[in-house]
Amino acid sequence: MILLPPELRAALRANAAAHRRAVESGKAEPDPLPVVKYFSPIGAATWIATELDADGDTLFGLADLGFGCPELGVFSLREIAGVRLPFGLAIERDEHFMPLRPLSVWADTARRLGSIIVAESELRRSANELPPSGG
Repeated sequence: MILLPPELRAALRANAAAHRRAVESGKAEPDPLPVVKYFSPIGAATWIATELDADGDTLFGLADLGFGCPELGVFSLREIAGVRLPFGLAIERDEHFMPLRPLSVWADTARRLGSIIVAESELRRSANELPPSGG
């Protein structure tokens, strides 16, 4: 599996550029939707990312190693790709990931609930409870 196909790489780089422009101009930092989610198929480790640095390796987003304390920060795509799990498994990209809410909402929810996995269930449930738009 390709951990970061070109279209996701472009979206992550665009978010990084928007963040950089906001900081340089003194504007409020953007709060983008996550672009990609990685997970361990045999554990609770989960990462969601919104930005990719120009080095092509450093991602920014929410990391949860399964210890009950998800944190915003940077992590390495190369390191994620290099993780070798039992039974020949590796970290995977969630090809069906739906971002649902901006990163700040993910971070707040995951911190409150102690897990990105549990936060995803909660955000999905709350998204299904929203009234239909339009009229």
